Amino acid sequence: MLADIRDLTAAQPFVPFTIHLVDGGALQVPTLDHVHVTPAPERVFVWHDEGKYDKIRPLMISRLTVDEKLNGSDS
Repeated sequence: MLADIRDLTAAQPFVPFTIHLVDGGALQVPTLDHVHVTPAPERVFVWHDEGKYDKIRPLMISRLTVDEKLNGSDS
């Protein structure tokens, strides 16, 4: 799953995505500035606009979805 997140963050242009968690929660990643994957120990940080963040262990991620409707296009 972390490889998929790294692929999504490397994509040009960036496309927003959502990280779905095993507890049913979901975290939106609207821009590249909102996400970071650490090398070791592997963790995913998702920052929120109000300055707070979530730190996620990879085992807590159930799936990813790409949010193409949030990419700023009007189509």
